[in-house]
Amino acid sequence: MNAQALAAALRAPQPPLLLHVLPAEHFAARRIADAKNACVYEMTFVDQVRTLAPDPAQPVVVYGEGEPSLDSAEAALQLQRAGYIAVTDFRGGLREWEAAGQPIASDAALPEPPRLTGHYRVDPAASTIRWTGRNLFNHHAGHVSLGSGEIELLDGVLRRARFTIDLGSIVCEDLTNPDVHAVLIRHLRSNDFFAADEYPTALFETERLEPIEAASQGTPNYRIIGDFTLRGVTHEITFPAVIAAADADHLTAQAQIEIDRTRWGSHYGSGKFFAYLGKHVVNDHIALHLKIQAVRA
Repeated sequence: MNAQALAAALRAPQPPLLLHVLPAEHFAARRIADAKNACVYEMTFVDQVRTLAPDPAQPVVVYGEGEPSLDSAEAALQLQRAGYIAVTDFRGGLREWEAAGQPIASDAALPEPPRLTGHYRVDPAASTIRWTGRNLFNHHAGHVSLGSGEIELLDGVLRRARFTIDLGSIVCEDLTNPDVHAVLIRHLRSNDFFAADEYPTALFETERLEPIEAASQGTPNYRIIGDFTLRGVTHEITFPAVIAAADADHLTAQAQIEIDRTRWGSHYGSGKFFAYLGKHVVNDHIALHLKIQAVRA
């Protein structure tokens, strides 16, 4: 179906149900007149459509923003799987409709991206640092607490950021026996790994944030370069991160990082430093999964 065919169908005595399948704020800002809204990105999409069209034989036309977005194609597929037998995908969507000179209805402007500027403080309770350590035949995983953190932005440009990690809070989540858990935590806190009694915090500081060109939503959109201090040793690390803002007052960053612990002096079980380890080998790399929430001060 093209724009001309859709316009004719909407003028017919019994027009099809026209469904705008993008979110409500997009529907308010850019829609075809007389369309109804059911967002295909929501898990209740089919239920919403059943409320609008209880009869699965009712003709339905779905549209979204237009190619190459798959919004309307996905909506048509879901409805066909749900038993609707007269679904048409207006694949060209709003882009083709507008290009054909057809009118766009609007009650509001599309939301503007938030203006990020000022001093943001990390919320440790809402932030998470998960870790995974491995050896040849097993792995352990748990979490460690973010101690404190702050981010300074000026018109969306990073001025500086600083985060501390409370190494004394390290917990293993897969060991349910308290005695075994205590042994592992002592091991991790010792000089074999993090030397937490002598160096109770780790520190990350940066003034460098590079956008990743052509990053799509949901993939890393920034490259972060900064200094990581662990066991009193500082090395530069670089890692990709997803950084997003719900509004001008709230920032979220997520990243997955692999660090080579031996760079910071943790040599226990490392094949770089010991021979004939056999089953006692411990992987040099530790995986960290970070979610950091910050609120403008």
